[in-house]
Amino acid sequence: MANRQPLRPVRLLVAQLSRFARARDWLIGSVLLVGLLIAVDKSVGWATLLTPWRTLSPWLLLIAFVLTALSYGLRGLRVYDFFGDPMRGHFMLVLRLSVLHNTANNLLPMRAGEVVFPWLMRRYFGHGFLAAGASLLWIRLLDLHVLGLAGLLVLWLRDPAWFWSVAALAWIALLPVTALLIGYAAAKPGGSGRLWSILRFVADSGPARPQLIGRLYVWTALCWLLKLMAFAAVLQYFVPVAFWKVLAGVLGAELSSVLPFHGIAGAGSYELATVAAMLPFGVHATDALTGAVNLHLFLLGTTLILGLLALLLPGVPVAAKQTRR
Repeated sequence: MANRQPLRPVRLLVAQLSRFARARDWLIGSVLLVGLLIAVDKSVGWATLLTPWRTLSPWLLLIAFVLTALSYGLRGLRVYDFFGDPMRGHFMLVLRLSVLHNTANNLLPMRAGEVVFPWLMRRYFGHGFLAAGASLLWIRLLDLHVLGLAGLLVLWLRDPAWFWSVAALAWIALLPVTALLIGYAAAKPGGSGRLWSILRFVADSGPARPQLIGRLYVWTALCWLLKLMAFAAVLQYFVPVAFWKVLAGVLGAELSSVLPFHGIAGAGSYELATVAAMLPFGVHATDALTGAVNLHLFLLGTTLILGLLALLLPGVPVAAKQTRR
């Protein structure tokens, strides 16, 4: 993985993707939030929607919280393993970085929280801002691949046919093939121009060794397994339907981040994606909305608690530690 300064086209591309604090983003997020408040008030009613919390088992809530916290820990381990030597002996600092990054992602509109990752990487480890952003693209690729595999699992649970297994194998094969194609294109002699510069930079910022790629995929699969189990258990309490329907809703909620619009703390977009994922499988819109809002409340509560706990972890940059020595 490279930590060198990228060429100018890459710098321009990442600058275009960094839309932190844009007034338009906050406006869209505010509209989605207001729309959600009105939709719930008119279709369900807030008192009715929140009533099930009174009978929610504390044990279910605790187990779901612990599983989510463990998934955050595995995300930190994935970052620790991804960047290797520069982070050796600083896992607590990496965990702080990872949890704060996820906290920002869950609370800020339009995925602006993604900018926090390269910013903290530069602050804590002196890593290149754009190089860290390019590495994050690889991490997100792993996330999307695992979520896609989980989506195929939902379809198999709905209709256990042989072709879903074939589709899953093809989907698994897609990841290494894509990595090989990007690496080949980046290393191709004579390549020049903006596209080649971007491909080279992204390839250099990714995991180079097959063993590392395999470990990163295992960490990714495990952290999503824990989180999906936790969120499915919570959602199934509010929407008592078949597990695979609940899992479809959770996947829809998680994939809401790829929508062209995103609410403040995901409000509106999170619920819309959850409802859209459950409606085709026969779940009533009102029931899906009730479950989506309550699941989102669980997510936000967990996010705030873990984010505050992360602030208690060591936050001294590595360079400062070395200076003290």
